[in-house]
Amino acid sequence: MNENGTEVSDTRSAAWDEYAQTKPQRRTTNARGESTWFNWTQYADHGPGADVLALKPGETALDLGCGAGGNAAHLASLGVRAVGIDLSPKQLAKARDRWSDVDGMELHQGDALAYLGETYTVFDAIYSVFGAGWFSDPGLLLPIVHANLKPGGVFAFSQRPPVEGCYGCQASYIPRGPDEDPAVVKRWDYEPDVWALILKEHGYVDVSASVIAPPPGTRRTGTLFVRGVQGG
Repeated sequence: MNENGTEVSDTRSAAWDEYAQTKPQRRTTNARGESTWFNWTQYADHGPGADVLALKPGETALDLGCGAGGNAAHLASLGVRAVGIDLSPKQLAKARDRWSDVDGMELHQGDALAYLGETYTVFDAIYSVFGAGWFSDPGLLLPIVHANLKPGGVFAFSQRPPVEGCYGCQASYIPRGPDEDPAVVKRWDYEPDVWALILKEHGYVDVSASVIAPPPGTRRTGTLFVRGVQGG
């Protein structure tokens, strides 16, 4: 148990390691021929970009659940000091292998809430893309993110929208080995208007929350996107 009351277990880390093995490395270039890019949604070449974080070169950003590091690498390529935290050593190994030539990116293995409780850095932006923002209790996460943001700094996160009627703390099942039961991890799901209220209750201003529609085609699941500003 860490100082924030969050259980940190090898089981969670191992589960995300197993998940990492199912995820291929990011493509060498995107549809526009760019070698780095920011992707908020579960679909390639879709949705908003890094501009929603309102970052300038020389500023700092923290990726909560950075995975294989593609989004952090893109920010670093723009001159941002990009810090990533992830539970999975295998995901971080992918990141270090893929982005070894990118300057300005710093990676840490561990729990996002624990890192936020220990770091002395105050960030210009903190974000989560299908990461720790989804799998952390907002009652614990939102205050500590707020405390680690500069006044006017942006907090933004994306994840799948909730299943109708399934709100609050839910269970996600992460496959493990063929002879093991799936690992169970908690996630938090709310409708956009509820997320907006929760952020406002924790001192965020200029809050927006909506579902980004999927790209044209047969897929029907959009992406929940929430953004707020540190209100001082």
